[in-house]
Amino acid sequence: MELGFDPGLVLLALAPIFLICIALEAWYWHRRGIVKYSLVDSLSNAGLALMHQGADLLATVLFIKTAYTWTYDHGVQVFPNTWWSVLAAFLIQDFLYYGFHRASHRVRWLWSSHVTHHSSERLNLSTAFRQSLTYPLSGMWAFWLPMAWLGFSPDLVLLVVGLNLGYQFFVHTEAVGKLDWFEKIFNTPSHHRVHHAKNPQYIDRNFAGVLIIWDKLFGSYVEEEAQPVFGIVRQVRSHNPLTLTFHEWAAMFRDVWRDKDPRHLWKPPEWAEKVPEPSAARLPYPATGGRRPPGPA
Repeated sequence: MELGFDPGLVLLALAPIFLICIALEAWYWHRRGIVKYSLVDSLSNAGLALMHQGADLLATVLFIKTAYTWTYDHGVQVFPNTWWSVLAAFLIQDFLYYGFHRASHRVRWLWSSHVTHHSSERLNLSTAFRQSLTYPLSGMWAFWLPMAWLGFSPDLVLLVVGLNLGYQFFVHTEAVGKLDWFEKIFNTPSHHRVHHAKNPQYIDRNFAGVLIIWDKLFGSYVEEEAQPVFGIVRQVRSHNPLTLTFHEWAAMFRDVWRDKDPRHLWKPPEWAEKVPEPSAARLPYPATGGRRPPGPA
């Protein structure tokens, strides 16, 4: 399906809307005398967003779109280029996003990228910008390859991925309460506040992109009840975009080297807590940003 525009630029095209909404949310809280934004945190989020977009566009040009095109050309071509294939692409991509997102919390290699997004102790619309430039390295793009194999054109794959992420911008807020029937079907600010919280009952819950039905089907749904406390269990005390991007990668490879154990790459983030200590001098699991306290893998 030829779209007539570059779908990789969808999020950049939406940027003016995002910035206006951030300004309105900041004004909303300011009028109420409530501090939900800080300048240094917002600037950090903006820097991370620019780094992420640059890396993502470069990776798309260099190899991602090529990988989608090759897979599309050698796939089964189940879906014709019709209007309903767009709806099918949206639903399938949202399901695959759920799988990607859940894996990103349970596989440390993927978490090394995703932890950046969870590292703020604030939740506001600018937090949606807090992304890692290492997503192409950790392999987010590979989760959409089945769509190309099924016959969705590379441009359509990139479009629905962009629209899915665009929708998710709007759920990063405390300014919106619960939304009645909408909560039953769609991801909402209430659902996503749970996802960003480090309260023990909220950790690794509500992985939805657009549709919350996947969480309800696969047992990862939790209702927002207690006040969410945002951030990660081992909080990173830095606003430096490079530190926020690479701290977990460094910790992961440090654990691999120290233990001579490559399982750190694919085990859950908290697994390092359960590795037997080689000596009494071994330090606890460093500030790697794991969101879970020690527990079953």
